[in-house]
Amino acid sequence: MTFDLASLGWDASLAAAYPERGDELRPGRVVRADRGICTVLGTHGPVRASLGGGVMVAAARDAVNLPCAGDWVLVRDWPDRRLTVEAVLPRRTAIVRRTADKDSTGQVLAANVDAAAVIEPLHPSPDVARIERLLALAWESGATPLVVLTKCDLVADPVAVAKQLSQVAPGVEVLPVSAQRGTGLAGLRPWIAAGRTLALLGPSGAGKSTLVNALAGATVMTTQGVRGVDGKGRHTTTHRQLIPIPGGGAVLDTPGVRAVGLLDAAVGLDRAFADVAALVAACRFADCGHRGEPGCAVQAALETGELSPRRWASWQKLQREVAYETHRRDARLAAEERYKGRRIRKEQRSRGGPGR
Repeated sequence: MTFDLASLGWDASLAAAYPERGDELRPGRVVRADRGICTVLGTHGPVRASLGGGVMVAAARDAVNLPCAGDWVLVRDWPDRRLTVEAVLPRRTAIVRRTADKDSTGQVLAANVDAAAVIEPLHPSPDVARIERLLALAWESGATPLVVLTKCDLVADPVAVAKQLSQVAPGVEVLPVSAQRGTGLAGLRPWIAAGRTLALLGPSGAGKSTLVNALAGATVMTTQGVRGVDGKGRHTTTHRQLIPIPGGGAVLDTPGVRAVGLLDAAVGLDRAFADVAALVAACRFADCGHRGEPGCAVQAALETGELSPRRWASWQKLQREVAYETHRRDARLAAEERYKGRRIRKEQRSRGGPGR
């Protein structure tokens, strides 16, 4: 039995990055990654493979080089029947969030996705600030962002709510759906057609696993209800997983995210807040502080109600966060370069070279 990798997006451009080396290396797509072990779906089905030396070295330089769900990789078969991931092929898109460590490093949540759907439940009430933050992350990835409003069967007028929320998602399709009833799923089908991958981003209890099951037409992810007291979700998915869909395409489910830090997301932030960015650009002075300067388009929009104080405050908060993380990243890279330079000079002195 063989599996058609083209149904998951394997094409000529990926094949061009794959060196022809007989049966020594074979391509596959990472379905799941767990602490140095990857489940890789290849032409002969899923296999478990450990990380090869080259991949480990690349990951030691930067953790974003670790294979993750959605990656296309090359797997080596060894004579002793071991399998190792020897290379990660270049990513077309990558959803990267900031880790909680002090060094401002990144973690790849999903790779090579065509669309990134921000999943937000309509019940008990949608979190607008969370939608904005996740949209910035989605825009930055290079994938096409969507907003999927789940549990639309639990509110009186989901279309009206979707229209209202579309104001904080400029240029983004907003789809109210009910996985329980099958409402609105047709709008997601084109994003999981053959060769396409849809990633789901959202909090626990938003209905991501239920949505995956509805799209797959079978129970492929376990689900749990929400807590009765506050309507908040119980943690269901504990790992990132690529789920092939019958007929082609795939959905990439991610764990419920409680907090998503932005890293190098300046472009994504401008796209997520395109309306605010346009107002900032329209100010009379390029260095406008938006605190009463003449010709300030932002203040004018706040006074007329074109721009809400909540959205302006949200944009300012995320701008400060991105600037801070960029500063921390630059400081870390500079420190690494200084350390590397000192090490090289020390080695040269020990050999009596020019650095002596």
